[in-house]
Amino acid sequence: MNRTLVIPAVLLLAAWAAAQTTPAQMKNPVSAALRDILPGRQKNTVAAVEAMPADKFTYKPTADQMTFGHLVVHMAETNYLLCSKVAAVPAPKDEEGKDTDSKDKLVAALRASFDFCSDALTKMDDSKLAETTEIFPVRQGSRAWASLILAGAWADHYAEAAIYLRLIGVLPPTAKK
Repeated sequence: MNRTLVIPAVLLLAAWAAAQTTPAQMKNPVSAALRDILPGRQKNTVAAVEAMPADKFTYKPTADQMTFGHLVVHMAETNYLLCSKVAAVPAPKDEEGKDTDSKDKLVAALRASFDFCSDALTKMDDSKLAETTEIFPVRQGSRAWASLILAGAWADHYAEAAIYLRLIGVLPPTAKK
């Protein structure tokens, strides 16, 4: 009988203790979550791009799909656009990458875009999430909406790079763990 009361009491106490340290008590849970997610997404995405042989940056699975080099340019452009929108900071005026640029140049551009995101997200706070901004030339949205799109884009871009790698017989970085 005592055991049946002690176990639920311990579980209840543990749940109460865990609730006292949940992210809900954080001042900026959304921006903190993006900052927490970024390093892993950056590491995996850059590793996937580095894993693609230089002579395969012109590879595209079908005639209607983009080349791998174009995908990398798209990733960098998306990082600059969305990180600037969610953090309410201007994106740098860098020269636009071309899908025909060398692997080294494209990897450097991707790294720079993630570095920009890292810096921009340190300036982000959740008090601006309800603000409306122009996300894309024809799309207005809240900074909260852009935050969700950013997190999804990081996952989607890695997944797409991983698929390209698998299609040419290269194991993506997260499959090697």
